[in-house]
Amino acid sequence: MNECAKWLFLPQMAKFLIVGLGNIGDEYRHTRHNIGFDVLDAFVRKHNGFFKTDRLAEIAEVKWKGKTFICIKPTTYMNLSGKAFKYWLDKEKLDIASTLTIVDDLALPLNKIRMRGAGSDAGHNGLKDIQLTLGTNEYPKLRFGIGNDFPKGGQVNFVLGKWLPSEKPLVDQKIAACAEIIEQFAAIGLDKAMNMANSLAFT
Repeated sequence: MNECAKWLFLPQMAKFLIVGLGNIGDEYRHTRHNIGFDVLDAFVRKHNGFFKTDRLAEIAEVKWKGKTFICIKPTTYMNLSGKAFKYWLDKEKLDIASTLTIVDDLALPLNKIRMRGAGSDAGHNGLKDIQLTLGTNEYPKLRFGIGNDFPKGGQVNFVLGKWLPSEKPLVDQKIAACAEIIEQFAAIGLDKAMNMANSLAFT
């Protein structure tokens, strides 16, 4: 059975946990590493929702076409993202197949996004903690390419840096696409949403 086939046999789900990864604090706002927060902000805003402070996360509940999305932005800082993920997963009594985690990815160019039903943490501290907490890497992820245009030794400053003005139009285009992909993940399932997401190229 391939990476995604097992997800096809799950019953139709009506509730989803959408996890945007990032760090709290003004110094991290709208940085490359916080793109998970920015995508969730756009998704919740699109559906006229709002975030409130709750346990371990900023949380918003969105309803769309009979589906309920529990959207969380962990307030634990990136390295402890798994704590918030697991708490809300258990609280909402959900299976990890009904979750989607949005995360920045250095290995992808800026004009790409990638969706997978499983996959390694690829050195990302947020994913690493989630994998450690859950005991598996088999949970859906939407990876937002941020590129790797930085000099040797400059990775930290690059990841924690803000988008260049020249990058913003492309980033905004991708954020809007990711908000739609979240909807499609719930509406048509991982396999079809993945095919859609992975075929996109942005200019």
